[in-house]
Amino acid sequence: MKAIICNEYGPLDGLEYGDMDNPVATGNQVVIAIKACGVNFPDGLLVQGKYQMKPPTPFVPGMEAAGVVIAVGPDVKKRQVGDHVATICTLGGYAEQVAVSEDLTFLIDDMDFAEATALLVGYGTSHHALKQRADLQAGEVLVVYGAAGATGIAAVQIGKIMGARVIAVASSDEKRQIALDNGADEAIGYDNLREDIKELTGGKGADVVYDVVGGDAFHAASRFMARKGRLLVIGFAGGDIPKLAVNLTLVKEYAVVGVFWGNFTKFEPEEYASNMRELIGWYAADKIRPMIEGRYPLSTAVDVLTRVLGRGATGKIVLVP
Repeated sequence: MKAIICNEYGPLDGLEYGDMDNPVATGNQVVIAIKACGVNFPDGLLVQGKYQMKPPTPFVPGMEAAGVVIAVGPDVKKRQVGDHVATICTLGGYAEQVAVSEDLTFLIDDMDFAEATALLVGYGTSHHALKQRADLQAGEVLVVYGAAGATGIAAVQIGKIMGARVIAVASSDEKRQIALDNGADEAIGYDNLREDIKELTGGKGADVVYDVVGGDAFHAASRFMARKGRLLVIGFAGGDIPKLAVNLTLVKEYAVVGVFWGNFTKFEPEEYASNMRELIGWYAADKIRPMIEGRYPLSTAVDVLTRVLGRGATGKIVLVP
């Protein structure tokens, strides 16, 4: 089969589009013929050796995929050949096929394969962040950084479902319009964050901030949080991991909350499964709708990842084997 192979950690252009042996289903594994590989910001960090985990090389990146089951292992009980499924595979998603435990798959019926991948890491991260980590309440003010990206759009849509007033933050007029089209109540830029949020909230500040950017944007949030607010640390797309003046949390009485969705899926599998059922239900009811910006050939993974890491993407991008 064809796959994107990381032979050693380094620049993205070191990735190889090459051949690998087809996977075999053993134990409770199923083999999925992949129809869409979800592309995520951490994929690019992983192959450069900048992510939290460092698997031995060579490996195939890609943490989410959707497709059709083409083989099942002898211990499989819940899946059968022909099932349409989505999976969190941690590694192996950038390929024509992947073998995973049946417990890591979700039935998606007739859902679009690309949209199904978006519900995994993108919507999964935002859902967990706002539901379990922030305990977002109806009527609260939610500020979403990176609001035109895959996870940002998810946070905007989910925030509105949960009854929040959503202020989207994005870097261009085009991206701000995308956030508004996806339900944001207001959309602003990064230049005058502290002043703008204070003005929009009548001086109160934000109850919850969804921060995937870090850097100066984090520093601004640390100064415009409302009392009893929750500043969610999700990622550092801006490239700078900020330091916090902790006296601000004391004086303003807000919490800084780490969000690591991968740990959540590992340590709380039942809660994770419940979240996925809720997301799929919202999708079926047309309450959420991923924005698929583009579907690109698997062979173009380097170009696509370069664009994603450069924060040039809006919505969800998938690779198609």
